[in-house]
Amino acid sequence: MLLIRAHELGCVMTDAQSIDKSLLNDELIEINNKKKKTDEEKAILEPYWNKSLSVGAKTHIKKLAREYVYGFKDSVSSKYMEKGILVEDDSIALYNNVFKTDYVKNTERKTNKWLTGECDVDAPDKIVDVKSSWSLSTFPCVSEDAVDKLYEWQGRAYMMLWNKDLFENAFCMVNTPEHLIKYEPIDQHIVDGIDEKMRVTVVQYERDLDIEENIKVKVTACQNYFNEMLDKIANDHNH
Repeated sequence: MLLIRAHELGCVMTDAQSIDKSLLNDELIEINNKKKKTDEEKAILEPYWNKSLSVGAKTHIKKLAREYVYGFKDSVSSKYMEKGILVEDDSIALYNNVFKTDYVKNTERKTNKWLTGECDVDAPDKIVDVKSSWSLSTFPCVSEDAVDKLYEWQGRAYMMLWNKDLFENAFCMVNTPEHLIKYEPIDQHIVDGIDEKMRVTVVQYERDLDIEENIKVKVTACQNYFNEMLDKIANDHNH
């Protein structure tokens, strides 16, 4: 069964531009085709909007189906991602110094019927995910610049998996490994001289059970579409 990884949840939770017609009977199609709908009619159609997948969601699920059938995992690599991996412990240490905590890197993966994920920090009262900024020019120095819908969905997946009421996205700016800096200005990457408090920007999200119900509905639709794609791939190659 397909499980959506926490960091991929935002790829499938986007709103569809139209209701999937395969979900509707003749009566519902007639309602859906009306240019002006009553509030009651809109309420009737709402569950079918939730079950419909956007074009982007379908594209992502097709990608996962292709990887599953052909036995490979498409990998994306960049200097930004490489830094994030290399300095993860440094960023957690910076967070601990600023907030006087002693958190350690989580190594447990959790899974339910819809999602799977491995958060950075499983704190007693929240989940903390650490994002290591590439440079001072990309570091969000105010919280409003740290808001990111994909990261929010990732956090909502973690709150659901770990049964926690709070998710915290902590953007940390620590030294970039020298071999990654290359020709960029060194003063944007070596930041030990800057006050530690100025190098952590935090955004928090509270758990929402209604949103989690929508996640269940949408991911179930993804699972059904994934199975459809597996059948289609098999049928299209039944030479």
